[in-house]
Amino acid sequence: MFHLVAPSLLSANFLKLEEEISMVNRSEADWLHLDIMDGVFVPNISFGFPILNFVKRITEKPMDVHLMIVEPNRYIDHFREAGAEIITVHYEACTHLHRTLQAIRQTGAKAGVSLNPHTPVNLLREVVNELDLVLLMSVNPGFGGQHFIEQTYRKIRELKALLNDQHSRAQIEIDGGVTLENARPLVDAGADILVAGNTVFASSDPLLTIHLLKSC
Repeated sequence: MFHLVAPSLLSANFLKLEEEISMVNRSEADWLHLDIMDGVFVPNISFGFPILNFVKRITEKPMDVHLMIVEPNRYIDHFREAGAEIITVHYEACTHLHRTLQAIRQTGAKAGVSLNPHTPVNLLREVVNELDLVLLMSVNPGFGGQHFIEQTYRKIRELKALLNDQHSRAQIEIDGGVTLENARPLVDAGADILVAGNTVFASSDPLLTIHLLKSC
């Protein structure tokens, strides 16, 4: 079964950021995942436009930008200009989700919605045909290196059933606690895209690790 792998830059060594991105360029990875955190929506701050503009200059992979921020609609054009090819917002952060998704698509970027672990997938029923992807958080958002939440498998299957019922072509992306051990079960459950942070960047051989994630 074909699936995508998106290493998460949040887990990279920022003292060697260009080297880390060059490694991803050489790898079998499909996308480069970038988590944007504002310290309000989640209890952490990551990086903003200066880093994205730097990444844009050297990455050869599509920039998969995950906005863990309040009022994401205020910044959609800016993230697109900074190189985002996929822009994912949180259901929990969007008062007017349909409008926000339309705004993303108007920029030419792919539009995604992320759900926190406690948010049920059926809340997306009215917008699934406006989506290019749904990102399921398999840890509580805000920090890398957390343990995978086992109920994610059930949630993937529920989401897959909803997408099929609505004839939606949206892909399912999993973010948080993805390892070489659970990658295959996630794909078997219906995941299309695996985001991997520590599993890749803490590996002694990240190129091999990405290969194993791709070939699982």
